[in-house]
Amino acid sequence: MTALSAFFYRKPKLRLGFQLSAPLLWLGLAYVGALAALFVTAFWHTDAFTGQVVIEWSLDNFKTLFTDAVYRTITFRTVGIAALVTVIDAVIAFPMAFAMAKLASPRARRILVIAVMTPLWASYLVKAYAWRSMLSGNGALSWLSPGYGVTATIITLSYLWLPYMILPIYAGLERLPDSLVDASGDLGARSFRTFRSVILPLTFPAIVAGSIFTFSLSLGDYIAVKIVGGTSQMLGNVVYDNIGAANNLPFAATVATVPVVIMLVYLAAVRRTGALDNL
Repeated sequence: MTALSAFFYRKPKLRLGFQLSAPLLWLGLAYVGALAALFVTAFWHTDAFTGQVVIEWSLDNFKTLFTDAVYRTITFRTVGIAALVTVIDAVIAFPMAFAMAKLASPRARRILVIAVMTPLWASYLVKAYAWRSMLSGNGALSWLSPGYGVTATIITLSYLWLPYMILPIYAGLERLPDSLVDASGDLGARSFRTFRSVILPLTFPAIVAGSIFTFSLSLGDYIAVKIVGGTSQMLGNVVYDNIGAANNLPFAATVATVPVVIMLVYLAAVRRTGALDNL
């Protein structure tokens, strides 16, 4: 055992690979394997008479997905809601994160970080139903949304995912040297010019890092839509309904590939911004 320990000590890269082998194996089986099974299932179909999955390769599910106007509308609605939630969260989160990182005292900063994280400890359903109550006809915030629908969904999702935007931006602002902001002011730049030319470019990767969370979580959500969405649907609802009531697992897998592909394209696009280093 001593000789083996000495061998790994002399080879740190090999030791690191050995230590990571178990979690990487679990990741490969539980995540990559599940995705592979998802994509494979998408090419099968369900027997209309028996309801059983028929293992025959076909592109019929994808043809239905791309040619049916209903599914195109749901896809555009889902992407639009996810994008709007991301923008709303970024606009709200940036001044909050800036106050936490640059204006608050060290003690107040710790309290504010805990306050931002506290909603994450509460139940998702409790928060969603709380918004359903507030946005109802007699609710305290009924004036924000004309009944349940897309607007109520955007408001609810924006609240649910806001901490995931605040924390990366806060981390990015905390790493921003105060000397750069002071130097900009010494050179005569006004507050907006300093924000546009110094603060925003240097913290943009942190904003994009937060957007990965808010965009992906909104893209795959279906519970909030069930609670406050009214008759509107998102891709997650189509997947859920086809697994449950419709009992059409292959088509559910086909629909589920859409957000996966969208996120892969999005991650490939933001990789060059350095945003992944802020996660």
